[in-house]
Amino acid sequence: MSNLLLPGHRIYVAGHRGLVGSAIVRRMKAAGYLNLVTRTHGELDLLDQAAVRAFFAAEKPDVVVLAAAKVGGIVANNTYRAEFIYENLQIQNNVIHSAWLSGVRRLLFLGSSCIYPKLAPQPLEEAHLLTGLLEPTNEPYAIAKIAGIKLCAAYNSQYGTDYIAAMPTNMYGPGDNYDLQNSHVLPALIRKMHEARTRGDAQVSIWGSGQPRREFLYSDDLADACVFLLERASASMIGEFVNIGCGEDVTISELALMTARVVGFTGQLVYDRSKPDGTPRKLMDVSRIRAAGWAPRVSLEQGIALAYGDFLARYGAGVRAPS
Repeated sequence: MSNLLLPGHRIYVAGHRGLVGSAIVRRMKAAGYLNLVTRTHGELDLLDQAAVRAFFAAEKPDVVVLAAAKVGGIVANNTYRAEFIYENLQIQNNVIHSAWLSGVRRLLFLGSSCIYPKLAPQPLEEAHLLTGLLEPTNEPYAIAKIAGIKLCAAYNSQYGTDYIAAMPTNMYGPGDNYDLQNSHVLPALIRKMHEARTRGDAQVSIWGSGQPRREFLYSDDLADACVFLLERASASMIGEFVNIGCGEDVTISELALMTARVVGFTGQLVYDRSKPDGTPRKLMDVSRIRAAGWAPRVSLEQGIALAYGDFLARYGAGVRAPS
């Protein structure tokens, strides 16, 4: 099969400084795709429809990767419900519609495993979309991402574009957000364990029961999957969207123990059951992308060690990881 992504293509990566976007830029450069177009939020506000249209009219990219989004953990999702649905819808609508207006035929939209119903059968198959009620704490974000999937599908159907959508599982890696109020579970655990070890604390408090199960994918593995899809997959091949994950999950308790081991925290882990657990389980069925020929390379414990190294480089203030 011929490569659908060419070295000379002008590729706009929206959200290039985020966890996912920065990994995609690294992967694209390593693969020889050097004609990349990026803009910081200060240079281009994706919430501004007129500014986005002007950008596309001036830059005329051949390919678009939409990795820009308002993201956060369970607290942020449940607290800033209006911002999560409004901003994500606005970003998607502006970028996807402006891409079409400027003649972009190929686009990759990135969503989230949050799109699936709270009690969907496990593992989560693409066919489970819209078969039940969503998890209430992240419903606004999930609805926005579902709208993005349907928007891409509608443009493909009506205008013959090749806009593909990929739904990754929980992401982590270099450049992650370690704010304890707005981060996802794994970066929050890395920071908590590190700070507790540094202070000599006897215990670390972990939200919820520790029993929910989650799947995690290292950001550079996701980036590899994105380039794989852009090079080889069309919307007609994968359907409305495709799951991206490792196909294995762990309990939050197992994740906490693994993180403590990597960071070197040897104290007690205490579970605060007054805090929400969220969805009981979110394991992706990745048979579709596996059948296409892609698989992740970084194990969870390897990835946590790499992420902790990144955390130390950015925030460690001279504290070394334990040998």
